[in-house]
Amino acid sequence: MIQANNPDLESWVKVPKETDFPIQNLPLGVFKTDQLEPRVGVRIGDSILDLKTLHVLGYLDNLPFSIESFDTDSLNLLMKKGKIAARRLRDRISELLNKENNELQNNNHHVQQVLIDVAAADVLMPIEIGDYTDFYSSREHATNVGTMFRDPNNALLPNWLHIPVGYHGRSSSVIPSGQNIHRPKGQTKPNEDQGPVFGPSKMIDFELEMAFVTFDGKPLGDSITTEEAEDYIFGMVLFNDWSARDIQKWEYVPLGPFLAKNFASSISSWVVSLDALQPFSVDTPNQDPEVLDYLKFEGKKSYDIHLQVAITPERATETIVANSNFKYMYWNMAQQLAHHTVNGCNVRGGDLLGSGTISGPTPDSYGSMLELAWKGTKPIPMADGTERKFIQDGDTVTMRGFCKNEKVRIGFGEVASKLLPSK
Repeated sequence: MIQANNPDLESWVKVPKETDFPIQNLPLGVFKTDQLEPRVGVRIGDSILDLKTLHVLGYLDNLPFSIESFDTDSLNLLMKKGKIAARRLRDRISELLNKENNELQNNNHHVQQVLIDVAAADVLMPIEIGDYTDFYSSREHATNVGTMFRDPNNALLPNWLHIPVGYHGRSSSVIPSGQNIHRPKGQTKPNEDQGPVFGPSKMIDFELEMAFVTFDGKPLGDSITTEEAEDYIFGMVLFNDWSARDIQKWEYVPLGPFLAKNFASSISSWVVSLDALQPFSVDTPNQDPEVLDYLKFEGKKSYDIHLQVAITPERATETIVANSNFKYMYWNMAQQLAHHTVNGCNVRGGDLLGSGTISGPTPDSYGSMLELAWKGTKPIPMADGTERKFIQDGDTVTMRGFCKNEKVRIGFGEVASKLLPSK
């Protein structure tokens, strides 16, 4: 067992009872304050552990990290050290925060320097993303979309059950939680018997996803196997891959989505390590027909992560519109990374790979408004008495995720963004 995953550990740092960030989590992120320049931190309860200052004070001396790994505005330098180094760092922090360890907790002067109230900090974009790939790996989602727009009897395209379908997205418009977006503009074709028109999208949607962040992969030309894949995965974040459905419908043939997807994608601020998620691993759904050899895998490669989506209209209370779970994904992360690299494509530290919309088997577990409101035919009621077919100006979309068993709950916090009117 990974030392930091011990479910019996308790921290001397006070943490709320139902926190997403107990000592068994310890996700990494980047923050700053009025007095402190951007640096790497670890979330524990409602506090942030300042790793730069912790390193300066000598508490991380026996680890393969220099001050530059923590005195920076992204996690990329830290990730350069690889999986084992990241695991050793998490184990060391767990040791320092353990209530049975007096090394740090009895030095009040040091505690005051290294523990920051999260309310007094600005939490920043955690990763400098080089490349972003988005998959399409939920069978329920792909079936729902195929049913709506194609033949219900042949909802899945012929390749879908054989390969983890994906496309290369736009990394420059991936933004952190809390950053608002403007309604995008583009071409749409509202009437089949008339030509296209230009203007603001009228069908803005969220896509409930998760994404994983990679360590440096293998050189160009080499492949990562499903057995090796988790050694190259740094951690996971919540991911809202915003979508303009009316723009997408007109533009996606023959090369797929473009302006409909590249205007914004929002990620949560704290990267939860794959190590921390191991106690919540579960079996991947049965895959039939049998996959090709390079996509075969052994063991539990999926994760039981409860997911929730809420919409909050301006000056109103939120409405929970979806409850889903990452475990529904037909293609797991190991298969996605193996497929991504089987042709020799190289991944680099800080690359972001999205799961694709996560939909479950029941209508309340669908991962987009397209499905929840079924292409606008079943509007979703809001707590303020209004209805939603798609996201309206002034709406804030919030996604949350957590894992829980008999002893431990760990989570991702949230990713939230408000949709502003078109510029």
